[in-house]
Amino acid sequence: MLSSWKGDAMLTHKQIWRAIDALAERHSLSASGLARLAGLDPTTFNKSKREGVDGKLRWPSTESLSKVLHATGSALEQFVALIAEEAGGSRVSLRLIPLIGLAQAGSKGFFDDAGFPAGSGWEEIAFPELGDPHAYALEIIGESMLPVYRDGDRVIVSPAASTRRGDRVVVKTVEGEVMAKLLGRTTLRRTELQSFNPKFDDRVLDASEIVFIHRIIWASQ
Repeated sequence: MLSSWKGDAMLTHKQIWRAIDALAERHSLSASGLARLAGLDPTTFNKSKREGVDGKLRWPSTESLSKVLHATGSALEQFVALIAEEAGGSRVSLRLIPLIGLAQAGSKGFFDDAGFPAGSGWEEIAFPELGDPHAYALEIIGESMLPVYRDGDRVIVSPAASTRRGDRVVVKTVEGEVMAKLLGRTTLRRTELQSFNPKFDDRVLDASEIVFIHRIIWASQ
């Protein structure tokens, strides 16, 4: 969720939603029209849903924002600029994060023993400050993750983000395999992983087979 993003100060719930409204206005759309254009439920961005339940604030998901940016032909940098405008001109910090191909990620030397990006073979891309110094990006290669991720898509991964059932995650095994899956049921002994593409089997891994599970928090599509 975008609630973890940081600029010169923590981005607020109100700034994020105002930026979405501003993006809709720039395309002569209502919030419902913007959601519909992106293939989302028309009520996704309705103001009545922004407060959530029990008084807890509801933040837009990174997945819904990714779809909106793709549908409007807007770059992430443009949305960040809108956030800055809604923050009264405050600067939203960008930083360079490491990027490699998903297939490369299984090679030795790209992650340290703690599961953090390491080594010198990474490229770099600019991304808004996440508050996670170990965040990294992976570029999807091939069609094994269709229809969710396509060849060339980039996913932003946060080792610091907590995970729960239903999250999209990156998993590395002790055999060196790195995969993006949907996190299923997890117990102390094993973890169930669901494939995005129905042509590929789901996986069940013992805890001893897993090096790390990191949550995907953004997809550039």
